[in-house]
Amino acid sequence: MTAPCNWSGRIVAAPQGCSKAATSSGGFVMMVSKHLLFGTALSAIMAFPAAAQTTPQAANSPLSDATQIAPETSSTQATAPEGADIIVTAQKRSQNVQDVPLAVQVVSGDQLKANGVRDFSDLNRVAPSLVVKPAENPVNASVSIRGIGTFAFSIGVEPSVAVQVDDVPVAFQARAFADLVDVERIEVLRGPQSTLYGKSASAGLINIVTPGPTKTLTAKVSSFGTTDSEYGGNAVISGPISDTLGFRTTANYDNYDGNVDNLTTGQKTNGRRIFSTRNKLVWTPSSSFTTTLAVDYIDGKTTIGRPFIRVAPGALLRNNPAYTQAVFAPGITVGPDNTSVDNNYGAGTRYHDFAQSLRTAVDLGGPSLVLIGSHDAFKLTDTLDQDESPIAALDNRQFGTFRSTQFTQEIRLVSPGKDRFRYTLGAFYAGIDYSRDFTRGPYYSQARWFARSKTDEADVFGQLEYDLPTNTTLIGGIRQGHEQIHYSYNDILNGNAFYTGNNSEDFTTYKGGLQQHFGNDIVLFGTYSTGHKGQTYDLSTGFNLNRALAGPVRPETSKDWEVGARTQWFDRRLTLNVTAFDTRYNNFQAQGIETLPDGTVNYRLTNVGKLRTRGIEGEASLRVVRDLSLAGGVTYLDATILNFPDAQCFPTQSVAQGCVAAITGGAPAHQNLAGVRPPQAPEWKLNGSVDFAHDLGSLPFQGIIQASATYQSAVNYSLNRDPETFQPGYTIVNVTFGIRNREKGYELVGFVNNLLDKHYYSNLADSRGNYNNAFATQSYLPRDFSRYAGVRASYSFYTRIR
Repeated sequence: MTAPCNWSGRIVAAPQGCSKAATSSGGFVMMVSKHLLFGTALSAIMAFPAAAQTTPQAANSPLSDATQIAPETSSTQATAPEGADIIVTAQKRSQNVQDVPLAVQVVSGDQLKANGVRDFSDLNRVAPSLVVKPAENPVNASVSIRGIGTFAFSIGVEPSVAVQVDDVPVAFQARAFADLVDVERIEVLRGPQSTLYGKSASAGLINIVTPGPTKTLTAKVSSFGTTDSEYGGNAVISGPISDTLGFRTTANYDNYDGNVDNLTTGQKTNGRRIFSTRNKLVWTPSSSFTTTLAVDYIDGKTTIGRPFIRVAPGALLRNNPAYTQAVFAPGITVGPDNTSVDNNYGAGTRYHDFAQSLRTAVDLGGPSLVLIGSHDAFKLTDTLDQDESPIAALDNRQFGTFRSTQFTQEIRLVSPGKDRFRYTLGAFYAGIDYSRDFTRGPYYSQARWFARSKTDEADVFGQLEYDLPTNTTLIGGIRQGHEQIHYSYNDILNGNAFYTGNNSEDFTTYKGGLQQHFGNDIVLFGTYSTGHKGQTYDLSTGFNLNRALAGPVRPETSKDWEVGARTQWFDRRLTLNVTAFDTRYNNFQAQGIETLPDGTVNYRLTNVGKLRTRGIEGEASLRVVRDLSLAGGVTYLDATILNFPDAQCFPTQSVAQGCVAAITGGAPAHQNLAGVRPPQAPEWKLNGSVDFAHDLGSLPFQGIIQASATYQSAVNYSLNRDPETFQPGYTIVNVTFGIRNREKGYELVGFVNNLLDKHYYSNLADSRGNYNNAFATQSYLPRDFSRYAGVRASYSFYTRIR
């Protein structure tokens, strides 16, 4: 029998004499769980003739969650017609959103179009509790809910906000930064969701739901073009192959050159090109059995340009007297409206993703058995002009490849939704493999390394609900998980030094709550839940023996209280929802100063202290008349770092500004961030929309007018409160107008995004380290940095049911 191996902190030429299965007893648990879940899925399918008879489908059973052959309808509306229910799957069963004891916001496909949302980062416009911060590399982009997100970047660091598409978790957040075409709805679940969705949902979950096959043959083609040279189109075809088999295929193409001019190459940058396709095949041989095969593919690229908005007079690149601003930024007028760069090396990313999933739901004559397996392979290559200048003699480049491969399997047993006692019981397995090779140089800040991070996770979870005769519902849930992580790091530049290690942990999250119904239209709830974000190793440039010996960064945990009301008035024409929350995070993971085993100190990803976020969220929708709807949301956020004594100072921060000077033989320069607001945590965020559609007299058209506005108060994009990365508050207004003919299936609309031409930045970078500490601030321009207009046209064909 192979003896267990202790890999932690080990330096070897290559792993020898150790098998992965022998590193921990947890490895055996993972292996058993994996094969058990696969076997259960296979058994369920093979047992179909016995299980899938003519048993009536239970109301609100998971069979209704699975994509089934359904008639073609318009997208689910967040402002539904009078009396209509908005159905969500926030608790892994189909429910009216007004009956879900969670802080959840639903954004329909029509709302996404009206707000000009085409990719993931545009969700900022429609979700008041959500902030998406892009980066030069999508792998380094971050998503925050209620001010909590991933503020440090290493290939092994988990996000705090999980993303899933059609019940399948996304392997890496960068995978989600693609198109949002042919989406039925997006559910934004705020606060810890770890009990039902696992440890990567410690701050929330974004659940993307796409439509399924239609009951009759349906086709739709759409195209659009803008005044700033973006164009694209998509096509959908859907329908039955037989009485029991249906399909849906979507293809999308989007091309945008960008809104930044590269004066050196004469080309546009800060753009994107995406081709994607989603494909579903749904087999429903009876009302008690449904299986869905989904195959998705994305191929895309981005280009990057970071214009200077502030540069100190006399700034010198790399402190070289020959590299003045006229040399490193020739022809550029630096200022807040600058949209030009001078880069002699193409900066951007190329990525592709291939994902498959199989979902099977079987009605067992009461409860339903749901099995979901998935595989995802993502690859991204990135390049960056690290000196960001046209100087050939200082052509410092950065490039590399990131890969992720994920396998997941989930099995759950769900009771009928109308029973007084309801349960969701399940088991989950995930195996994730990340790798990153990285090169930078050759003139300064040289780096060349290859790292790999592997995670195996096996969980069991359950949630129970019981309705008392007093219209009170008791809620309780728990998740017990085991995770094993393993890493290897090869520092090629430093003599191929090789480090490898592993660790494992058990974790538990839980939830309890009460829900009280007052008639059919008023629901109050209160919940207490915990969240968990897994331990990790900081695999980034500078990883060394001291970091290896320090072991993994400890898990980040959260405790959350929520109380809320879900109300509807005037025959459900008016919906008013409000939630108050208070969440505390312990062992918050971020960049900080750490004392290492040999007594030295270093800046690295570490557990830096505690953080609290609390506030109030509200959503409202009103169907004023048949043709006019209003909707809006608001979030007030009081977010504070409670304990962070050893934070990095921002560049040139003085003692008077709170930077404690370095002590010889002791701590380096640092600041105490206790009492400071964390990054990406605006105090206020509001959005509102108007939707008006009216028949144009005797003409066979409907006139359409839609308008939306989003306000976000000031934020700082840096954890160290750098004043150079401060973004003031701003308001963005979008309008859409046009005509459509529902009977003949066509629509023609014009739109104007950023109507008021309000310039703002989606991220800011303090680059003064490259300029001998003379300030040099670079901006990330959002797609709607400047006002632009466009036209969108679509035509739908469908056959009627006879």
